[in-house]
Amino acid sequence: MSPRPLAELARGLDLDPQHRSYLPYGHDFAKIDAAAAGPGGHDGKLIVVSAVTPTPLGEGKTVTSISLSMGLNKIGAPCIVCLRQPSLGPVFGSKGGGAGGGKAQVVPADAINLGMTGDGHAIGTAHNLLSAMLDAHLRHGNELRLDPTRITWPRVSPVNDGALRKLVIGLGGPLNGVPRESFFEINEASEVMAIVALARDRADLRRRLGQIVVGQDVAGAPVRAEQLGAAGAMSVLLRDALHPTLAQTSDGTPALIHAGPFANIAHGNNSILATRFALTRAPWVVTECGFGSDLGLEKFMHIKARSAGLKPACVVLVCTVRALKVHAGVAKVAVGKPLDQIVSIPDVAAVERGAANLRHHLRNARGFGMQVVVALNRFPTDSLDEIAVVERVAREADAGFAIHTGFADGGDGATELARAVVAAAEPRTPSFRYELNQPLLTKLEALARAVYGATDLDISPAARTRAKQLEAWGFGDLPLCVAKTHLATTHDPADGGLPRPFSLPVRDLQLRAGAGFVTVLTGELTTMPALTKHPNAIDMDVDPDTGQIRGL
Repeated sequence: MSPRPLAELARGLDLDPQHRSYLPYGHDFAKIDAAAAGPGGHDGKLIVVSAVTPTPLGEGKTVTSISLSMGLNKIGAPCIVCLRQPSLGPVFGSKGGGAGGGKAQVVPADAINLGMTGDGHAIGTAHNLLSAMLDAHLRHGNELRLDPTRITWPRVSPVNDGALRKLVIGLGGPLNGVPRESFFEINEASEVMAIVALARDRADLRRRLGQIVVGQDVAGAPVRAEQLGAAGAMSVLLRDALHPTLAQTSDGTPALIHAGPFANIAHGNNSILATRFALTRAPWVVTECGFGSDLGLEKFMHIKARSAGLKPACVVLVCTVRALKVHAGVAKVAVGKPLDQIVSIPDVAAVERGAANLRHHLRNARGFGMQVVVALNRFPTDSLDEIAVVERVAREADAGFAIHTGFADGGDGATELARAVVAAAEPRTPSFRYELNQPLLTKLEALARAVYGATDLDISPAARTRAKQLEAWGFGDLPLCVAKTHLATTHDPADGGLPRPFSLPVRDLQLRAGAGFVTVLTGELTTMPALTKHPNAIDMDVDPDTGQIRGL
């Protein structure tokens, strides 16, 4: 197969433009109004794709998700893939786009990586509208008696800009506002992004926007976006961004792309609306969650699945021989530098050592009560003996195992994986690692011990004070969204991927009342990345003759 006309793709999902259930955006995309599309005729099985601890280059999780959906279609198991929208931060920064690669892509990849239907722009604008209305309120009398020193609502930028992490705004006299300290986050860390991903419908979106807490008044009570009169206008800006975007893979498999929260600083999953709609339109649905099982998968279970009542049928754990060697210490991987070719030399002993990371993530996935299949994203340099180590570790954990070559072969390279997933699939209610009615720090300790392997917590006085405050305000029963590095099993990226005893440092807690979770800040992780010395942006340009983009 090859990419199909958009109208044909939509008809296959029982979408009718006459009923306004979908709105075409040019030739390649359409917005789906799930409420107008009707109930659908399927009760699909949900496959969740996670991974071992990635190296900075990634291990092909998006490629695996896309090729698995294509492979399922190849074996007669009709499938839709649900993905997050790529972020402009990595596109212009170091990691690159998020549309897959080789023969396993969502297309057209350039347009998808550069913003597609403009959802990210709408989300950032809605966020910054609230910021502007907040500062205007301070300037025009401050009737809500907001305390400028206790405002927690930042501004956001769609690109990496480390210079905006801490700043003073409102300088230049009364006409420019009230001087105060503030900060920027990247779009994907915005609470508005999380709200779009977790909203069930338009009314739920509006309610959640109103519940956003922007800071405290002088008496120490929370002040919400609803009190500033901002939530209605924010929902206007997000009217179309709430709808999932219909696209397709390079072989014509339907793809729903919606929302793009990072998994290391946000909740790392595409929208509930997209996933639920897909489950009514196909017997099989593949969705990807960000980074390793300690991040995207954990948040999928505790935040997304718990909120939406989802029952995954299988977890696919993506692994590469290369990553296990890196975790064993054979080589270091750095974005922008050539890959050390030592990882291409067969080294069974290194794979054995690095397999401790795979075992760690298998324990996590199995700990949620899920069936698991290890998907080995095979590189041409992987030896049979190295592959045998990975399969043995998977079998010892009572998990399935399959090799795939989706990058090189598309769906044809993922049929073995598709059959393994079909054989393993069994919808189950997840087993959660903490109860919502536990105190916030008790939940955090249970999560840190069970999922990260921490021995204890090193909680700052500020974090303890904030936890007590949030519980006093009535937010103690919210789930947690831990901001933690994706490059190690601990909080420190320098620790690498081998599990080890450690104490998890907790700097602070941030309330995300509209999204419905509490963010936990650990280690030195920042919610605004910075550009490297030689970001991808330096190598990009437009061909003046053809208009084609170069270097993306």
